[in-house]
Amino acid sequence: MRLFDQLLTPVGHSLLSSFLVGFIPIAVVLVLLGIIRTPAWIAALSGLVVGMIVALSIWQVPVHLAFSAMVMGAVFAVWPIMWIVFAAMWLYNISRRTGSFELFRKWMYKNATNDRRLQVLIIAYAFGALMEGIAGFGTPVAIASALLVGLGFPVLEAVVLTLIFDTAPVAFGALGVPIVSLGAVTNLPVAHLSEMVGRQLPLFAFILPFYVLLVMGGWKSLKGAWPAALVGGLSYATTQFLVSNYIGPQLPDVLAAMVALIVLVLFTRLWKPKDSDQFQSYVHQAEIQTAATAEPSITSQSITLDGVQIWKAWAPWILITATVIIWTFLNVASIGVQSIKWPGLNKLVYLTLYHKSYVAVWAFQPLGSGTPIFVAVIITAIVLRTGWKTFWLAAADTWEQLKFPILTVMEIVALAYLYNYSGMAYTLGLAVATLGAFFPFFSGFLGWIACFLTGSDTSSNVLFGNLQVVAAKQLHLSPTLMAATNSSGAVMSKMISPQNVTTGVSTGSLKNQEGKVIRKTFIHSIILTVLLGILVVLQTNVLSFMVPK
Repeated sequence: MRLFDQLLTPVGHSLLSSFLVGFIPIAVVLVLLGIIRTPAWIAALSGLVVGMIVALSIWQVPVHLAFSAMVMGAVFAVWPIMWIVFAAMWLYNISRRTGSFELFRKWMYKNATNDRRLQVLIIAYAFGALMEGIAGFGTPVAIASALLVGLGFPVLEAVVLTLIFDTAPVAFGALGVPIVSLGAVTNLPVAHLSEMVGRQLPLFAFILPFYVLLVMGGWKSLKGAWPAALVGGLSYATTQFLVSNYIGPQLPDVLAAMVALIVLVLFTRLWKPKDSDQFQSYVHQAEIQTAATAEPSITSQSITLDGVQIWKAWAPWILITATVIIWTFLNVASIGVQSIKWPGLNKLVYLTLYHKSYVAVWAFQPLGSGTPIFVAVIITAIVLRTGWKTFWLAAADTWEQLKFPILTVMEIVALAYLYNYSGMAYTLGLAVATLGAFFPFFSGFLGWIACFLTGSDTSSNVLFGNLQVVAAKQLHLSPTLMAATNSSGAVMSKMISPQNVTTGVSTGSLKNQEGKVIRKTFIHSIILTVLLGILVVLQTNVLSFMVPK
């Protein structure tokens, strides 16, 4: 069968014109979400339809190839992506139905004090990073924001703050899969890529606690709580740097999050902001307001948890952490892997940019993806004596929460695969790569675009990782630096990716209101990506000693 040759400049043989036309489906999704405020699944479907029209009419993709690419993307969205999310959210719902989550909320409330700034640092920053390191794909946003809402935070504020914090751990999320995948597609040493990303993201991990405190309440908020931001940011960033540079990409997030969580809890037990009365917990404010007319709600001082209750509170999160780490080190996920050559697509597309046929293989891992998390679900159900009825009711809760997120993710990943196999993605990437001396500054935006489309740092690296290397060699830049920048740039758009946001709002009252969230996070995404661009320029020209040789 004749190969379809991807067109890189189909609009008047102009790269700029082709870039502008190729960006239209992405613009459609952004406008529908952020301006017109449609539900994410409608925005993603609209972008997919427009993408299909553009791919067929402008990039001249045969219908059967376009359809096959979209189906493959939709299947990949279900397995492995949403299977991970479903299993993690199932665990959350079991903890909620058994009372474990309420005990965990009380433990957090007691140990995070009545200051909502400290609650955000402990829950959204440290605990959220732990969930990202284990599961990722929006799960940490859903669970951590639910905790904040349980402490009285408005839903929109809880989701937005958690999304902003979710930038720090993403590149090393899911036990380092994004970095390992980046090494596979670029043929660069994984250790060097881990080191390089570990010399970029820890700077942002350190800055983020200060940044989020500013977002919460301006300089007044930061002035009173900066010591906690310093302790949390420094403990996380230092651990992430050391583990990524001297151990590898598998555990930087998990270990850094654990260290930051422990350090923050201990520090806030010994130190309290002097202005805590101005930033009291929303729950504590409600207690004060209702004390005169009603029996007060539970307070952090009145909470007493015995050893059994503390174990019950922490059991789901300890068990999922231990299970996933053991599963990874024993390499259980590699058992029974099936490499399925996608029918009607595999090696039927010619990658014009790389001068080779495009492989389309779906790696089905029956014991990978969310399976270790599902095992943790079963173990947790046994430990908490859940019972079959509660076990399946928790599954039903999860389906109700995720049915539209699953649809949204299927649509957005189908669009991403359409971009890949049609050649539209490479047109966008090639346009950015031709910026010459300005390329180091804008290279992070390649990862930003790809992660917006796919919701995944891993998929972003697979899509544009090698393109970064090709551009780096042409411009006499460090391939390791530019490939790592793709991964670091991708994390900055996690907070606006429809896939991530739609999962993040699945546990609260913002379902089908993803646009409201994206309007709040978009500017922060751009600011952080610009800061990354400045850092990369400095690493290219001034701080070259930071780049692994």
